[in-house]
Amino acid sequence: MKISVVQMNSQGDKEENLRNAEIEIRSIYEDEKPDLIVLPEYYASLGGNRDHVYANSETFPDGQAYRLMSALASELNLTIHAGSLVEREGNRYFNTTLVFGPDGSEIAKYRKIHLFDIDAPGGTSYRESDTISRGTEVVTYKVGDVIVGCSICYDIRFPELFRALRDRGAQVIVLPAAFTLMTGKDHWEVMSRCRAIETQTYFVSVGQTLSHGDGKFWCWGHSMIIDPWGHIIAQCSDGVGSTTARIDLAYLDKVRAAVPVANHHVL
Repeated sequence: MKISVVQMNSQGDKEENLRNAEIEIRSIYEDEKPDLIVLPEYYASLGGNRDHVYANSETFPDGQAYRLMSALASELNLTIHAGSLVEREGNRYFNTTLVFGPDGSEIAKYRKIHLFDIDAPGGTSYRESDTISRGTEVVTYKVGDVIVGCSICYDIRFPELFRALRDRGAQVIVLPAAFTLMTGKDHWEVMSRCRAIETQTYFVSVGQTLSHGDGKFWCWGHSMIIDPWGHIIAQCSDGVGSTTARIDLAYLDKVRAAVPVANHHVL
């Protein structure tokens, strides 16, 4: 099974972001013919105030991004793990991953469970919960016979979610993100490799990169695919781009047999 990741620099213009996502998907498909393509968090729109976020939200299955990703998955006959976008349901909004199978049908929907609420030194604060409601469901899906687990960005700091995904049979775990530059430079690789080692899965971390919101904040990028032993087997450089890796389930089984941590849990 081949997995490709698309690292983006999404801005506030939804039309332009979707055009760029389609270009990157078609390009990596032409070059690599992967089974699964993964986009980053908020690929359709990133930045802006709450009114802008809500204006770019979608109801499913009628939204523009929803219809585009469904059509691309069907046309290219592959699975698209469509990062995340803002889903509107009634008067609530969610940070939601959608996954589309090779026939274009929705095969998974994951709403981000852990919301990023911080009060940083110096008076800077960011509260995702002021805009976004919390999801509650642990979600997996299949690409062929391979079980894939869902997570988003800040989830990475809560290993109990990834334990739950492993307990549900996950062999691959995907984390679309818009990880900030300041935390990303110190924590992104360390935590991604930890989650891969702990769960003995292929861990796919896919980030936004460079500046957003007219330079008001920066994302770390460095999208990567990590094997169950914790080695990075594919990684993007700093700019917009993509990378691909082939996962080896026989190697995954070998790692799990050598260090059978899933059989040794006490708590």
